[in-house]
Formats: sequence, structure tokens, C-alpha cells
Amino acid sequence: MSASAAEKPVVGKPAEGHKASVELTKDAHGLDVVILRDPRGFFAQVHLHGGQVTAWKNERGEDLLFTSSKAIFKPPKAIRGGIPISFPQFSNFGVTEQHGFARNRLWAIDPDPAPLPPTGDNKASIDLILKQSSNEDQKIWNHSFEFRLRVMLGPEGELGLTARVRNMDSKPFSFTVAFQTYFAVTDISEVRIEGLETLDYLDNLQNRERFTEQGDALTFEGEVDRVYLNTPTKIAIIDHEKKTTFVIKKDGLPDAVVWNPWERKAKALTDFGDDEYKHTICLQPAAIEKPIILKPGEEWKGRQKIITVYSSYHSGRLDPMRVLASFDSI
Repeated sequence: MSASAAEKPVVGKPAEGHKASVELTKDAHGLDVVILRDPRGFFAQVHLHGGQVTAWKNERGEDLLFTSSKAIFKPPKAIRGGIPISFPQFSNFGVTEQHGFARNRLWAIDPDPAPLPPTGDNKASIDLILKQSSNEDQKIWNHSFEFRLRVMLGPEGELGLTARVRNMDSKPFSFTVAFQTYFAVTDISEVRIEGLETLDYLDNLQNRERFTEQGDALTFEGEVDRVYLNTPTKIAIIDHEKKTTFVIKKDGLPDAVVWNPWERKAKALTDFGDDEYKHTICLQPAAIEKPIILKPGEEWKGRQKIITVYSSYHSGRLDPMRVLASFDSI
């Protein structure tokens, strides 16, 4: 631990003797970050700006999430990459700014987090909270709420996010939400997504027209911007060149957005490298088609958990016992 980091409080410290660790420090841009480390050497970085996971690395130091080399680390600009949170709306279909304001706000460390499950595992976690904080927020979305987010790094290097939104208002409100997860891949042309076959989707490139997925897996030859509906709880992203499969398990998030800007749109994005579309796929567990409605005092909960499986064989060759066992708790 660096001298500057040593002077800062350690938050959510694991039990004595565990190698998992949680550290509050600052990044190279002077922004507050929380560093999670697990016993195997996996690493996750969470920015308080945006309540956003901005890095997840395996024990070899390889990036599992993509963050653009041109990402802007200057609030209130959202950080391009990692896992931004869209709330209280996804895209520009709503009353607030595109993808809502949660990814542009400064989150706080939750002073009263829910207790961790008494599993005894080597887990590192941090609990964050976002509330309506200003008159400006009220002008954008005039509802009182609490958004709690737990980020957890498990003993097998798995990354878990649990979101809870509570209505603190005197009247009902509705919202849409998404975990905009940017996965790092070797070559987008060698990537396939399994678990979305035969499902209906809304195509944002064709005025949200509804189609049905015809392929036995989703592959990429151009720009994609789709909202898949009523998706299964488990989806796999297969990177053939890296011999890696990401398995995403989700709950409370019925939809899944798949996005890649491809060459033309990548060049139009100021915070995205011209060729970086080749090295990422954005798969976003979400609740979009049917907004979530909360009455006063009600709470919504949504979760995603990601594990990496390394093998020279992917499709149909995942070890189901290992994968399912890793999903027993988030």
C-alpha cells in the first residue's frame, strides 16, 4: 500500500487473516476510487464518480472489462467503459439526460449497508449509495429515492453487483435501469453471444422496430444496438481467440442490451478510440421494456454476477457444476 493510500481509511475490511482487501484511495486523475482484491489476485476498481466499476482484472493482470483509452475522467462527464449505471432512464427515451444521471453523480460510501451473507468466503465488497442531492436533481427528476449498490469480488474472482432502489417519496414513481457492462474481447469478429437465440428484440437502429433473433448465436459484422426482451437468467459471451467465456447471471433485470458502435460511429465518439470497437462488446442486463413502478416505501432489487471460464472449447463445453456453484450467492 502506498504512503498516500495508507493515510486513507480502509472500508469494509474483510475478517482477520483473509487476503481479500478493500482500499479507498485516489486514481491518477485525483478521483476517489475503491480497490477490491481477492485471494487469487483478481482486482476491481470502483469510482465513486458514477458509482462505476472501471476495472476488473484477473490474476494475470489481464483486463476483463474495457475502458477506452480516450475516456474522460473529469466530472460530470460519464466515464466511457467499465460498468456505468443507467438510472432512472435508459437511452434518451424519458425525461432526463441520456442514460439518466446516476453515472454522472458522485456516490457516497453507504454508512448503513445491509449485512453480508455469513458464508465465510474470501470476499471483498463495497457498498455505495446515491440520493437526490440538489435542487438541480429535483428539476431533472422530482422524486425522492435511495439507490444502494454493492460491488463484490468473490473468492473465484467473480464480479457481482447488487442494486436496490427504494422509493422515499410520498407518491409512486417509475424508472428504467441498466448495468452498461463493457466486456474486453480480443476481436469482435471472433465473438459470439449465446442465450439470446429465438428471442424478440427492439432494434434501435431501425426506430425500435421489433424483430425475432433467427441465428443460433449472435455474431458481429457491423453496428449493433438492440434490446433483447424476456431474456434468460444466464447469458454467455464467447471470445474464441482469447479462449475465454464470460458467463453473466442476472436477476430482476429481464432485458439485455447488446451494443457495438462499429467503425463509423466509433470515429464520431470523442471519448472512444477509432479502432476500439474491435475490442469490446457491451452486454447490459436491464429493465427497459416494462418500467419498474415503486409505490412509496417499496424497494426494487436487481443483480448481475460475472464469472470467467477458460478453455480451448467453449460452446456446449462449459462445466455446468462449476458455473452454477459459483452463482450460489451474490
